[in-house]
Amino acid sequence: MRRIEKKAWSELFEKVRTGEKTFDLRLDDFRCKVGDILILREWNPKEKKYTGRVLERKVTFVLKSKDVLKFWSEEEIAKHGFQVIAFKK
Repeated sequence: MRRIEKKAWSELFEKVRTGEKTFDLRLDDFRCKVGDILILREWNPKEKKYTGRVLERKVTFVLKSKDVLKFWSEEEIAKHGFQVIAFKK
């Protein structure tokens, strides 16, 4: 289990805090796997500084960009893009 620290812009940080946002979309420039702890530090982009608020969330699912090529071609993705949809049971 790793602890991974990332910036979270205030608007999205608040949605994670309230439970409205239950996913994260990130560049695949770091290793992340199920069981890791994602530490989100709230970032104010206007002031270009951290607010001091922090959230920790356990990673329960990871889908890598290369994994989506199992479902769609690069051409389809280039034409339409794709969306991330979160839901609760």
